[in-house]
Amino acid sequence: MAAVSTYTRRRLTDAPFLAAATGATPSRRPVWFMRQAGRSLPEYRELRKGIGMLESCFDPELVCEITLQPVRRHGVDAAILFSDIVVPLKAAGIDLDIVPGVGPVIASPVRTEADVRALPHLRPEEVGAVTEGVRLLTAALGDTPLIGFAGAPFTLASYLVEGGPSKQHERTKAMMYADPKTWHTLLGTLTDITIAFLQAQLAAGVDAVQLFDSWAGALSLADYREFVLPHSERVFAEVASAGVPRIHFGVGTGELLGAMGEAGADVVGVDWRVPLTDAARRVGAGKSLQGNLDPAILFAGFDAVETQTRRIVREADEAITLGASGHIFNLGHGVLPDTDPGVLTELVELVHSL
Repeated sequence: MAAVSTYTRRRLTDAPFLAAATGATPSRRPVWFMRQAGRSLPEYRELRKGIGMLESCFDPELVCEITLQPVRRHGVDAAILFSDIVVPLKAAGIDLDIVPGVGPVIASPVRTEADVRALPHLRPEEVGAVTEGVRLLTAALGDTPLIGFAGAPFTLASYLVEGGPSKQHERTKAMMYADPKTWHTLLGTLTDITIAFLQAQLAAGVDAVQLFDSWAGALSLADYREFVLPHSERVFAEVASAGVPRIHFGVGTGELLGAMGEAGADVVGVDWRVPLTDAARRVGAGKSLQGNLDPAILFAGFDAVETQTRRIVREADEAITLGASGHIFNLGHGVLPDTDPGVLTELVELVHSL
């Protein structure tokens, strides 16, 4: 693996997001939102008119502008790179598209040992548009940190094996159980792609990275430990030398939080199903927590939003007394497309006041 170049990284010693992620005391409680750049913003919809999702992800100027939009509008404490978890697969040469209303669709699903052997590797220059977007952003963001991200090997594997989004992940689990050798070869290849994608972003100057294991919640703890954890561990280990905070997040992963904490991240994201106090006990001391307002609450009127936000902040403070090293306020999953952006702006102001 290529060495990670850090010479372009900004020194953001006072950024509340980075302080909370690394166990220092932030000047205010940091807040950002998964999917903060996207369909909830009218300026995003205007900018994306007639431009496909993947096309947008490979246009450095668009990546920069879309990433900046929620920072300008909401005053969040971190930007997250506008991209998609299948971008490195597309860049490496896998035939796929992001179909509106469906999600990523794979032209030729990966189901046999030969299919796995035929998968390409990712070369850094193939994501040059993404890294150019990062460079534009680090110049434009001032003192706001930029989070890079990638999909975790298991979640990428599920898309490739199923051929698209899946509720039951039956083909994925069938390969996992019936042919563990091919499964681990597949995850090893996807781990290489994920590492290469994150290292390219790190070399271009991102200030933190988040690994999204969106579908890991479909697994039992035993299966996660056997079939997934070693590969996620390798991702975190390979990017450790960059010296930036590493975040791990999945949906429906309450039963997996302890194991996800072991994978090597500095921050564990928590969805809305598990109180942060319980999460702190499961993850163990020495990790920061991120989360975890239910995104659906944003539709319930601001009184409800405020009540639930204050509850989460109380739980977060208690989690810190239980050994968590910090708290970054976020939703328990991404911003829903029909969310009123004004509510998000108010929520940022509320969190900063607490």
